[in-house]
Amino acid sequence: MENRITDIRCLSCGAPAQFDIIHQKYVCGHCGGTVSIDEAQKQKQGFRKIRQDALRESVQHFHLLQASCRNCGAELVFEENEALTVCPFCHTSMVRRDYLYSDLMPESVIPFALTAEEAEQRLAEWCSANKGKKEAETARRHLKQLKGFYLPYELVQGPVYMKTGRMDSFSSYQCEGCVREAFISRSSQTDNLLLDGMEPFDTDALTEFDFGYIAGQRVKTADLEEKVLIERIQKETAETYAPKLAETLETRAIETSVSVSSMIRFPVLLPVYYLYEDGLMAAVNGQTGKVSVRAMEDSHYYFLPWWFKAVIAAVLICGAVCGGLMLFGMETYTALMITGMLAIVMLIITLCYYSDTVHNAFRVISGRKIYTSGAQSFKRENGELVLRDSLLERQVDDPVFYADVQGKSIPAVLKFTTPYRIVRMIVLALCVIFLPVLIAWVLRGFDFRQLEPGGSAVWFCVAVPVVPVYLLKYGIAELHDRPWIYPVTEQGVSHKRADTEKTKITWAGIKEVLRFLFIPPEPLILWFGILCFCMCVYLTAFGFD
Repeated sequence: MENRITDIRCLSCGAPAQFDIIHQKYVCGHCGGTVSIDEAQKQKQGFRKIRQDALRESVQHFHLLQASCRNCGAELVFEENEALTVCPFCHTSMVRRDYLYSDLMPESVIPFALTAEEAEQRLAEWCSANKGKKEAETARRHLKQLKGFYLPYELVQGPVYMKTGRMDSFSSYQCEGCVREAFISRSSQTDNLLLDGMEPFDTDALTEFDFGYIAGQRVKTADLEEKVLIERIQKETAETYAPKLAETLETRAIETSVSVSSMIRFPVLLPVYYLYEDGLMAAVNGQTGKVSVRAMEDSHYYFLPWWFKAVIAAVLICGAVCGGLMLFGMETYTALMITGMLAIVMLIITLCYYSDTVHNAFRVISGRKIYTSGAQSFKRENGELVLRDSLLERQVDDPVFYADVQGKSIPAVLKFTTPYRIVRMIVLALCVIFLPVLIAWVLRGFDFRQLEPGGSAVWFCVAVPVVPVYLLKYGIAELHDRPWIYPVTEQGVSHKRADTEKTKITWAGIKEVLRFLFIPPEPLILWFGILCFCMCVYLTAFGFD
């Protein structure tokens, strides 16, 4: 732990420095010294140059060859006297090249901690725990074909910049995070989801690369283009942060773009036992023993069109209402009549609610499931393989959101549908629906017995369907587009809400309101509506006599 390869060192005392998202720099926990992002990247560039020079010197003492698969393009490194005739990734005959260029090799490696026999045992245990699966039966037949490889990865760490938002909202938010340590596969032939399934690795075991580690081992060289690798880093970083972003934005339907330009990257080799036989792909983590198996057949995922969801929701709501009416003793015919009238209103409401997801058309997506041995992993202790006391997880900091407050972007905690806002919205909706009755109640001296609710029938016919539609279509959207903002300060999250920009009253705005009130044709509709509302209030307060 004292000299981890991934550590960023303080320029003053040499102690490890941790990235501070708020201040966008690495801060030493020992002396308080700081390291900028640029300085941190230069540190690791210097380390990589030293390691590359050392590798060029040491490669002369090892006789290594390289094989290229003419079918899938996979490249493997092996000892001079090792005969490889078949590509383990696509089963094509191999063609050997004479020499390995040292600049293809990473500067860091996590050595194998499991023997081949122990890896077979881990896979056999997975097969025993999944007897009903076709994959378990196939894997058991080919346990001896499980082969060890050092696979090429990119270890990434450092600041992450994201722009995220709900799919049903027009607002987007800037947020920043920090990935402490994550591994991204640099191989195009292997199944990336399969390899993700057997992660994570324990980076405490990461050490400087030496050709002695790969003597007697197969090594796959990196073949992923830089552009594709960056896209993979961005995608996996977005997936890593997706649960936290979804929790803040209160939905899983989010869109996130990621910038990883300030991250520090290390090419590394990681130990993996790999099996590809009879259409089955399986991998065993060569350090932790975690098993990952890809399903042999595609699974199909069906996405329903938005309007179908609306119809189903309306049917379920109306069915529940009808059942409730009959449960309380109402005759079947009467219950069906009331439910039928309600169905039209509910269908309008649900169609309006789901119309924000019109991009959700009917489609079928196919993919392969990934089965794993669970979150537990193993470690070597006193020569024995034992279960770890704690779980290994990808190390990422919680995202910090930024909000514009009075023209400045500040770190903040965003809150959307708080209980107070929901209750206030419901109360306002009820007040609108019963507004004529409430005004009539005041006019009659707060005496409900003197009111004629039937006088507001026309208002109810309009308000009952319109208010819920407006509530779903615009009220909830308003909550998601205008979050409450609580600034993050040096002392923590402020309990006082930040003042956002308030709507200013201008002469242009006043003229627009006057135009709407007095210049036809809009005023005709507006004043007719006001007249009808006043009639409803009068009839509710004083009756029809």
